[in-house]
Amino acid sequence: MLIEEALHGVQTVERSHSSVDVAGVQYDSRRVNSGDIFVAMRGETTNGNQYIGAAIERGARAIVTDSREVRDRERVVYAERPFYLVASGRRALAEISANLFGHPERKLALSAVTGTNGKTTTAFLLEGMLRSIGRTCVLIGTIETHVGNEIRVSPHTTPEASDTLRVLADGINAGATEAVMEMSSHALEQERVWALPVDVALFTNLTQDHLDYHATMENYFAAKAKLFEGIGTPPPKVAVINREDAWGRRLMQYPSRSKIMSYGVDEGEYRAEKVELHSGETHFVFKTPDGDVPIRSRLTGSVNVYNLLAASCAALARGLSLEQVGVAAAGSLQVPGRFQVVPSSNDVTVVVDYAHTEDALRNLISLARELVKARHGRVIILFGCGGDRDRTKRPRMGKAAGEGSDLVVLTSDNPRSEDPMEIIQEALTGVRETGTNCMVEEDRATAIDIAIRAARPGDIVLIAGKGHEKVQIFKDGPVPFDDAAIAAQVLKEIA
Repeated sequence: MLIEEALHGVQTVERSHSSVDVAGVQYDSRRVNSGDIFVAMRGETTNGNQYIGAAIERGARAIVTDSREVRDRERVVYAERPFYLVASGRRALAEISANLFGHPERKLALSAVTGTNGKTTTAFLLEGMLRSIGRTCVLIGTIETHVGNEIRVSPHTTPEASDTLRVLADGINAGATEAVMEMSSHALEQERVWALPVDVALFTNLTQDHLDYHATMENYFAAKAKLFEGIGTPPPKVAVINREDAWGRRLMQYPSRSKIMSYGVDEGEYRAEKVELHSGETHFVFKTPDGDVPIRSRLTGSVNVYNLLAASCAALARGLSLEQVGVAAAGSLQVPGRFQVVPSSNDVTVVVDYAHTEDALRNLISLARELVKARHGRVIILFGCGGDRDRTKRPRMGKAAGEGSDLVVLTSDNPRSEDPMEIIQEALTGVRETGTNCMVEEDRATAIDIAIRAARPGDIVLIAGKGHEKVQIFKDGPVPFDDAAIAAQVLKEIA
């Protein structure tokens, strides 16, 4: 493709007069192949403009940059390469990628899920419902990426535009007609999802998280709301919104051309009535303006009632019937790292869960309390707080853990560049406010051993924070770590 065709529609400040053939596009100089366009842009942690020389050495045929200073300097050094100055590097990356990949985003019906908690489960549920009636799907999310029947590792919740469009193009080649994406607040704020037309947008909830990046809840909400305004596209055709969340109610007041489907247990057009919660089973009647259908799912807990409601509304918006939604919900599978029960022959229940916010911990503990009530068991929770992230939520998470449980085991959870014990001390202040017995162990594997061995028959042990993750991140980098595998080994030793 000629460079002029690849840059069709891109807002350029200055354009090169050279015309060359280009083969692809990259934003990471380490991934550049001969003939690629290299888009040099300012990112969250690094500036791609520093790697223009490296990209050219690897064979970049043209450079697109969002820095005038860099363009003027590098254009002299690499005079034989076409240079383009653009207003926005990320927008340019999205538009160039769409041109090169043949605009796969226009050939798929995209459903996008945002919110603090529940994004991954809701996305998995919706994809499962779409697949249940024979539709081939793409799923892009926190745990993994699906391209038809192929499963790939997901490095980020929401990748850069070129990576997303490459996956969507692969999906088209695999026969996909639907795509489901988790859209993080970072991706929405940074316009990593620029020019992706959304058919159905889902809002699950908003609780404190990521304030190290957004600074305030208002900013955090504004980033989430961008999905419903359209990021370089018209607003979604349908907006599925949790009416029982305060921020969701605010979102419903936004002027929009989208059709709104509001859901909730007690409020909303689409409701769950006659809810029954059991270990490994959830039942309710899905009440809609067009009729009712019984929902039976193997997912557990009240939070999954909301996830099922959100996915069911979106499935209806994507053309499933009420009966098809009911059948699909019954076939829904456990999402890795979301209330994942570790198999055991002991009379102790061990659960691995991704809960890493105050609200998520409260929901997790509340569910566990319901499950052990009949057996008069205790709730033991192990958790930590991530390093290089919002410090203000650490004591709040500690307080949430202490208020609902009988024993807290405080440990590390991806300390990154920070001292693990300093993070633990900040969370410990919140636990101490509750007076709940707390054990501190910096080493997470040892802490898991302590938590499980402290349990008595009838107790439930919650291992919170990492869920599906397979590494522990320290200042020197990641090391392999799997909460479920460690817990399974401890249970085996006890047995």
